[in-house]
Amino acid sequence: LFLPICCRCASMQYGADLPATSIIITFHNEARSTLLRTVKSVLNRTPANLIQEIILVDDFSSDPEDCQLLAKIPKVRCLRNSRREGLIRSRVRGADTVTAEILTFLDSHCEVNSEWLQPMLQRVKEDYTRVVSPIIDVISLDNFAYLAASADLRGGFDWSLHFKWEQIPIEQKLARTDPTQSIRTPVIAGGIFVIDKSWFNHLGKYDTQMDIWGGENFELSFRVWMCGGSLEIVPCSRVGHVFRKRHPYDFPEGNALTYIKNTKRTAEVWMDEYKQYYYEARPSAIGKSFGSVLVLRCLMRTFFCLQDKIYEQFAFASSIADRVEHRRKLNCKSFQWYLENVYPELK
Repeated sequence: LFLPICCRCASMQYGADLPATSIIITFHNEARSTLLRTVKSVLNRTPANLIQEIILVDDFSSDPEDCQLLAKIPKVRCLRNSRREGLIRSRVRGADTVTAEILTFLDSHCEVNSEWLQPMLQRVKEDYTRVVSPIIDVISLDNFAYLAASADLRGGFDWSLHFKWEQIPIEQKLARTDPTQSIRTPVIAGGIFVIDKSWFNHLGKYDTQMDIWGGENFELSFRVWMCGGSLEIVPCSRVGHVFRKRHPYDFPEGNALTYIKNTKRTAEVWMDEYKQYYYEARPSAIGKSFGSVLVLRCLMRTFFCLQDKIYEQFAFASSIADRVEHRRKLNCKSFQWYLENVYPELK
Protein backbone atom coordinates (compact mmCIF):
# COMPACT_ATOMS: atom_id res chain seq x y z
CA LEU A 1 0.00 0.00 0.00
CA PHE A 2 1.49 3.32 -1.10
CA LEU A 3 0.33 6.37 0.81
CA PRO A 4 -0.17 9.62 -1.13
CA ILE A 5 2.79 12.00 -0.88
CA CYS A 6 0.77 14.43 1.29
CA CYS A 7 0.24 11.71 3.92
CA ARG A 8 3.88 10.65 3.82
CA CYS A 9 5.03 14.26 4.23
CA ALA A 10 2.71 14.76 7.20
CA SER A 11 4.35 11.82 8.96
CA MET A 12 7.93 13.01 8.33
CA GLN A 13 10.07 13.81 11.37
CA TYR A 14 12.75 16.49 11.35
CA GLY A 15 15.65 17.11 13.71
CA ALA A 16 14.99 19.10 16.86
CA ASP A 17 18.23 21.01 16.28
CA LEU A 18 17.47 22.50 12.87
CA PRO A 19 19.30 25.81 12.35
CA ALA A 20 17.43 29.08 12.26
CA THR A 21 17.38 31.02 9.01
CA SER A 22 17.30 34.62 7.87
CA ILE A 23 14.55 35.11 5.29
CA ILE A 24 15.30 37.70 2.59
CA ILE A 25 12.45 39.22 0.60
CA THR A 26 13.20 41.89 -2.00
CA PHE A 27 10.50 43.98 -3.67
CA HIS A 28 9.82 46.98 -5.86
CA ASN A 29 6.36 48.55 -5.83
CA GLU A 30 4.76 45.32 -4.63
CA ALA A 31 1.11 45.63 -3.60
CA ARG A 32 1.13 46.18 0.15
CA SER A 33 -1.54 43.52 0.71
CA THR A 34 0.45 40.93 -1.26
CA LEU A 35 3.64 41.72 0.63
CA LEU A 36 1.78 41.47 3.93
CA ARG A 37 0.33 38.10 2.88
CA THR A 38 3.84 36.81 2.18
CA VAL A 39 5.22 37.94 5.53
CA LYS A 40 2.22 36.78 7.57
CA SER A 41 2.22 33.33 5.96
CA VAL A 42 5.87 32.93 6.95
CA LEU A 43 5.20 33.97 10.55
CA ASN A 44 2.02 31.91 10.89
CA ARG A 45 3.31 28.68 9.31
CA THR A 46 6.89 28.51 10.54
CA PRO A 47 8.10 27.52 14.02
CA ALA A 48 9.24 30.74 15.67
CA ASN A 49 12.62 29.28 16.65
CA LEU A 50 13.49 28.69 12.98
CA ILE A 51 13.04 32.34 12.00
CA GLN A 52 16.05 34.41 12.97
CA GLU A 53 14.70 37.44 11.12
CA ILE A 54 12.81 38.51 8.03
CA ILE A 55 14.71 41.09 6.04
CA LEU A 56 12.69 43.17 3.58
CA VAL A 57 14.81 44.91 0.96
CA ASP A 58 12.82 47.75 -0.58
CA ASP A 59 14.31 48.36 -4.01
CA PHE A 60 13.48 52.06 -4.08
CA SER A 61 9.70 51.66 -4.24
CA SER A 62 7.58 54.75 -4.82
CA ASP A 63 6.15 54.63 -1.28
CA PRO A 64 8.75 54.09 1.48
CA GLU A 65 5.95 53.32 3.94
CA ASP A 66 5.38 49.91 2.30
CA CYS A 67 8.49 48.64 4.05
CA GLN A 68 8.45 50.87 7.12
CA LEU A 69 4.99 49.77 8.23
CA LEU A 70 5.84 46.09 7.96
CA ALA A 71 8.99 46.65 10.01
CA LYS A 72 6.72 47.14 13.03
CA ILE A 73 6.00 43.40 12.95
CA PRO A 74 8.29 41.42 15.32
CA LYS A 75 11.35 39.89 13.61
CA VAL A 76 10.83 42.00 10.47
CA ARG A 77 13.63 44.38 9.48
CA CYS A 78 13.51 46.88 6.63
CA LEU A 79 16.32 47.98 4.32
CA ARG A 80 15.66 50.57 1.61
CA ASN A 81 17.87 51.14 -1.41
CA SER A 82 18.73 54.75 -2.18
CA ARG A 83 18.27 54.02 -5.89
CA ARG A 84 16.88 51.22 -8.06
CA GLU A 85 19.25 48.25 -7.91
CA GLY A 86 17.16 45.28 -9.04
CA LEU A 87 16.54 41.91 -7.43
CA ILE A 88 20.09 40.60 -7.82
CA ARG A 89 22.01 43.38 -6.06
CA SER A 90 19.17 43.78 -3.54
CA ARG A 91 19.45 40.13 -2.54
CA VAL A 92 23.19 40.48 -2.06
CA ARG A 93 22.64 43.53 0.13
CA GLY A 94 20.15 41.60 2.23
CA ALA A 95 22.44 38.56 2.50
CA ASP A 96 25.34 40.75 3.62
CA THR A 97 23.37 41.98 6.65
CA VAL A 98 21.92 38.71 7.99
CA THR A 99 22.75 37.20 11.36
CA ALA A 100 21.76 33.55 10.69
CA GLU A 101 24.00 30.93 9.08
CA ILE A 102 21.29 29.83 6.64
CA LEU A 103 19.76 32.07 3.96
CA THR A 104 16.23 31.66 2.66
CA PHE A 105 15.33 33.73 -0.40
CA LEU A 106 11.64 34.36 -1.05
CA ASP A 107 9.83 36.34 -3.71
CA SER A 108 7.53 39.07 -2.43
CA HIS A 109 4.34 37.52 -3.85
CA CYS A 110 4.28 34.13 -2.13
CA GLU A 111 2.34 32.15 0.43
CA VAL A 112 4.23 29.44 2.27
CA ASN A 113 2.47 26.21 3.19
CA SER A 114 2.53 24.21 6.41
CA GLU A 115 5.96 22.73 7.25
CA TRP A 116 7.46 24.38 4.22
CA LEU A 117 10.78 25.24 5.85
CA GLN A 118 11.73 22.20 7.95
CA PRO A 119 12.40 19.74 5.09
CA MET A 120 14.61 22.25 3.28
CA LEU A 121 16.59 23.11 6.43
CA GLN A 122 17.05 19.40 7.09
CA ARG A 123 18.62 18.83 3.66
CA VAL A 124 21.00 21.79 4.00
CA LYS A 125 21.92 20.79 7.56
CA GLU A 126 22.90 17.31 6.32
CA ASP A 127 25.06 18.75 3.51
CA TYR A 128 25.91 22.45 3.40
CA THR A 129 26.67 22.31 -0.36
CA ARG A 130 23.05 21.52 -1.19
CA VAL A 131 20.92 24.34 -2.53
CA VAL A 132 17.28 23.39 -2.12
CA SER A 133 14.00 24.68 -3.47
CA PRO A 134 10.38 23.78 -2.68
CA ILE A 135 7.69 22.63 -5.06
CA ILE A 136 6.30 25.92 -6.31
CA ASP A 137 2.52 25.91 -6.36
CA VAL A 138 0.42 28.42 -8.28
CA ILE A 139 -1.51 31.29 -6.74
CA SER A 140 -4.05 32.52 -9.28
CA LEU A 141 -3.39 36.03 -10.49
CA ASP A 142 -7.13 36.53 -10.98
CA ASN A 143 -8.55 35.50 -7.60
CA PHE A 144 -5.55 34.38 -5.48
CA ALA A 145 -6.80 30.78 -5.32
CA TYR A 146 -4.12 28.29 -4.29
CA LEU A 147 -3.50 25.55 -6.88
CA ALA A 148 -1.18 22.60 -6.18
CA ALA A 149 1.55 21.88 -8.73
CA SER A 150 2.80 18.45 -9.78
CA ALA A 151 5.37 16.77 -7.56
CA ASP A 152 7.08 15.16 -10.59
CA LEU A 153 8.66 18.24 -12.15
CA ARG A 154 12.15 19.65 -12.22
CA GLY A 155 13.73 22.76 -13.71
CA GLY A 156 15.07 22.64 -17.25
CA PHE A 157 16.01 24.96 -20.11
CA ASP A 158 16.84 25.17 -23.78
CA TRP A 159 19.93 26.56 -25.48
CA SER A 160 18.48 30.09 -25.48
CA LEU A 161 18.52 29.88 -21.66
CA HIS A 162 14.76 29.91 -21.41
CA PHE A 163 13.60 28.26 -18.18
CA LYS A 164 10.90 25.60 -18.29
CA TRP A 165 9.35 23.02 -16.01
CA GLU A 166 9.77 19.48 -17.28
CA GLN A 167 8.94 15.95 -16.22
CA ILE A 168 11.56 14.03 -14.26
CA PRO A 169 13.36 11.61 -16.65
CA ILE A 170 11.83 8.16 -16.55
CA GLU A 171 15.00 6.50 -15.22
CA GLN A 172 15.17 8.99 -12.34
CA LYS A 173 11.47 8.48 -11.64
CA LEU A 174 11.87 4.69 -11.52
CA ALA A 175 14.84 5.00 -9.16
CA ARG A 176 12.79 7.02 -6.64
CA THR A 177 11.29 4.43 -4.30
CA ASP A 178 9.94 7.12 -1.97
CA PRO A 179 7.99 10.13 -3.34
CA THR A 180 9.31 12.27 -0.48
CA GLN A 181 12.89 11.87 -1.74
CA SER A 182 14.47 15.04 -3.07
CA ILE A 183 14.55 15.58 -6.82
CA ARG A 184 17.85 16.44 -8.51
CA THR A 185 17.27 19.43 -10.75
CA PRO A 186 19.62 20.92 -13.39
CA VAL A 187 18.42 24.44 -12.58
CA ILE A 188 16.12 26.13 -10.10
CA ALA A 189 13.53 28.76 -10.91
CA GLY A 190 15.50 31.05 -8.61
CA GLY A 191 12.77 32.89 -6.72
CA ILE A 192 12.62 30.62 -3.68
CA PHE A 193 15.51 28.60 -2.26
CA VAL A 194 17.55 27.85 0.86
CA ILE A 195 21.36 27.96 0.94
CA ASP A 196 24.08 27.91 3.57
CA LYS A 197 25.45 31.44 3.98
CA SER A 198 29.12 30.41 3.98
CA TRP A 199 28.53 28.35 0.82
CA PHE A 200 26.72 31.27 -0.83
CA ASN A 201 29.67 33.55 -0.05
CA HIS A 202 32.26 30.95 -1.09
CA LEU A 203 30.56 30.49 -4.47
CA GLY A 204 30.62 34.23 -5.13
CA LYS A 205 27.10 35.30 -4.10
CA TYR A 206 25.39 36.64 -7.25
CA ASP A 207 26.94 38.26 -10.32
CA THR A 208 26.18 41.84 -9.29
CA GLN A 209 26.84 43.20 -12.78
CA MET A 210 23.60 41.55 -13.85
CA ASP A 211 20.73 43.99 -13.87
CA ILE A 212 17.21 44.00 -12.35
CA TRP A 213 15.96 40.42 -12.86
CA GLY A 214 16.33 37.46 -15.22
CA GLY A 215 19.02 34.91 -15.97
CA GLU A 216 20.57 34.95 -12.50
CA ASN A 217 19.04 31.54 -11.76
CA PHE A 218 21.05 29.95 -14.60
CA GLU A 219 24.28 31.56 -13.47
CA LEU A 220 23.74 30.41 -9.89
CA SER A 221 22.63 26.93 -10.93
CA PHE A 222 25.62 26.31 -13.21
CA ARG A 223 27.94 27.62 -10.51
CA VAL A 224 26.50 25.39 -7.79
CA TRP A 225 26.75 22.20 -9.86
CA MET A 226 30.07 22.91 -11.53
CA CYS A 227 31.80 24.10 -8.35
CA GLY A 228 31.02 21.14 -6.10
CA GLY A 229 27.42 21.51 -4.93
CA SER A 230 24.03 20.21 -5.91
CA LEU A 231 20.50 21.48 -6.55
CA GLU A 232 17.36 19.80 -5.25
CA ILE A 233 13.62 20.24 -5.18
CA VAL A 234 12.16 19.00 -1.89
CA PRO A 235 8.68 17.49 -2.46
CA CYS A 236 7.52 17.92 1.14
CA SER A 237 8.10 21.67 0.96
CA ARG A 238 5.48 23.72 -0.86
CA VAL A 239 5.29 27.44 -1.46
CA GLY A 240 2.61 29.18 -3.50
CA HIS A 241 3.71 31.85 -5.98
CA VAL A 242 1.83 34.41 -8.05
CA PHE A 243 2.98 34.01 -11.66
CA ARG A 244 2.40 37.34 -13.36
CA LYS A 245 1.43 37.77 -17.00
CA ARG A 246 3.75 40.77 -17.32
CA HIS A 247 6.26 42.65 -15.22
CA PRO A 248 4.60 45.32 -13.04
CA TYR A 249 7.74 47.47 -13.15
CA ASP A 250 10.08 48.97 -15.74
CA PHE A 251 13.49 47.75 -16.85
CA PRO A 252 15.84 50.71 -17.53
CA GLU A 253 17.13 49.08 -20.74
CA GLY A 254 13.94 47.17 -21.51
CA ASN A 255 13.02 43.65 -20.46
CA ALA A 256 14.45 41.92 -23.54
CA LEU A 257 17.82 43.71 -23.51
CA THR A 258 18.26 43.16 -19.78
CA TYR A 259 17.57 39.44 -20.14
CA ILE A 260 20.01 39.19 -23.04
CA LYS A 261 22.72 40.99 -21.07
CA ASN A 262 22.29 38.73 -18.06
CA THR A 263 22.12 35.44 -19.95
CA LYS A 264 25.02 36.46 -22.19
CA ARG A 265 27.16 36.99 -19.09
CA THR A 266 26.14 33.49 -17.95
CA ALA A 267 27.01 31.93 -21.31
CA GLU A 268 30.39 33.66 -21.55
CA VAL A 269 31.50 32.73 -18.03
CA TRP A 270 30.08 29.21 -17.66
CA MET A 271 29.19 27.55 -20.95
CA ASP A 272 32.69 27.28 -22.47
CA GLU A 273 32.61 26.21 -26.13
CA TYR A 274 28.92 25.36 -25.81
CA LYS A 275 28.10 29.08 -25.73
CA GLN A 276 27.94 28.88 -29.53
CA TYR A 277 24.62 27.07 -29.15
CA TYR A 278 23.33 29.93 -27.00
CA TYR A 279 24.20 32.43 -29.74
CA GLU A 280 22.65 30.22 -32.40
CA ALA A 281 19.44 30.00 -30.38
CA ARG A 282 19.50 33.69 -29.44
CA PRO A 283 21.21 35.56 -32.32
CA SER A 284 19.98 38.89 -30.95
CA ALA A 285 22.64 38.51 -28.22
CA ILE A 286 25.48 38.76 -30.74
CA GLY A 287 27.21 42.13 -30.36
CA LYS A 288 25.13 43.18 -27.37
CA SER A 289 26.91 44.61 -24.34
CA PHE A 290 26.95 42.68 -21.08
CA GLY A 291 28.88 45.05 -18.84
CA SER A 292 28.98 48.63 -17.66
CA VAL A 293 31.81 49.84 -19.88
CA LEU A 294 30.70 53.29 -21.09
CA VAL A 295 33.58 55.09 -19.34
CA LEU A 296 36.05 52.49 -20.56
CA ARG A 297 34.69 52.90 -24.08
CA CYS A 298 35.33 56.65 -24.07
CA LEU A 299 38.88 56.15 -22.81
CA MET A 300 39.64 53.44 -25.29
CA ARG A 301 38.33 55.45 -28.22
CA THR A 302 40.07 58.67 -27.17
CA PHE A 303 43.52 57.36 -26.35
CA PHE A 304 43.95 54.18 -28.27
CA CYS A 305 41.56 54.48 -31.22
CA LEU A 306 41.04 50.73 -31.39
CA GLN A 307 38.81 49.35 -34.06
CA ASP A 308 35.26 48.63 -32.92
CA LYS A 309 35.59 44.88 -33.10
CA ILE A 310 38.83 44.77 -31.11
CA TYR A 311 37.39 47.20 -28.57
CA GLU A 312 34.23 45.16 -28.10
CA GLN A 313 36.23 41.98 -27.47
CA PHE A 314 38.41 43.77 -24.91
CA ALA A 315 35.51 45.48 -23.16
CA PHE A 316 33.42 42.30 -22.97
CA ALA A 317 36.33 40.32 -21.53
CA SER A 318 37.04 43.06 -18.98
CA SER A 319 33.45 43.18 -17.73
CA ILE A 320 33.39 39.46 -16.84
CA ALA A 321 37.05 39.04 -15.88
CA ASP A 322 36.38 38.87 -12.14
CA ARG A 323 33.75 36.14 -12.59
CA VAL A 324 36.03 34.12 -14.86
CA GLU A 325 38.85 34.43 -12.35
CA HIS A 326 36.59 33.37 -9.48
CA ARG A 327 35.60 30.28 -11.44
CA ARG A 328 39.28 29.48 -11.95
CA LYS A 329 40.07 29.92 -8.23
CA LEU A 330 37.24 27.57 -7.26
CA ASN A 331 38.57 24.98 -9.72
CA CYS A 332 35.10 24.46 -11.13
CA LYS A 333 34.30 21.74 -13.62
CA SER A 334 33.61 22.28 -17.33
CA PHE A 335 30.22 22.78 -18.93
CA GLN A 336 30.81 19.52 -20.76
CA TRP A 337 30.94 17.82 -17.34
CA TYR A 338 27.65 19.52 -16.47
CA LEU A 339 26.02 18.21 -19.64
CA GLU A 340 27.30 14.69 -19.12
CA ASN A 341 26.56 14.39 -15.41
CA VAL A 342 23.71 16.80 -14.64
CA TYR A 343 21.71 17.52 -17.78
CA PRO A 344 22.43 14.97 -20.53
CA GLU A 345 18.86 15.49 -21.77
CA LEU A 346 19.75 18.93 -23.17
CA LYS A 347 19.90 18.48 -26.93
